[in-house]
Amino acid sequence: MRIYESLFIIKPDVPEEEIDQRLEALRTVLTGAGATVDKLDKWGKRKLAYRVDKYREGFYVLVQYTAGPEMVKEFERRLRVSDIVLKFLTVRIDETLKRLEKRKKQRDKRAAKRAASAPPGAGPAPAQPVAPHQSVETPAMPGLPKEA
Repeated sequence: MRIYESLFIIKPDVPEEEIDQRLEALRTVLTGAGATVDKLDKWGKRKLAYRVDKYREGFYVLVQYTAGPEMVKEFERRLRVSDIVLKFLTVRIDETLKRLEKRKKQRDKRAAKRAASAPPGAGPAPAQPVAPHQSVETPAMPGLPKEA
């Protein structure tokens, strides 16, 4: 079982009720085959980067699910034959999530090591205060007359 993310664009003139029905049908197909739907986000209507068929905008939907590769093929087949779907893209993200988790552990380990090696009370040197009777003079900018 691997984690996948599918983003697909639905025609903008499809009613919201029909979109919900199709999403529920896709969810039942996934869960019926033993997959788990982790996240289902409806992003709403957005402008497309380029015109697809005759549409300049579309309704974006993101589905994250855990399934086997054969289930992904079936999911993509259903998106391909659906007349309301303009475009879709499926990406396997479990490797990316593993890599990010590993990087986070390394960062945490380095931070803990740095905190343990620093002596207590050590930090950046405090700024020297300016006595009230001293004036801080800012240098004049070149080309500007000096103030008298």
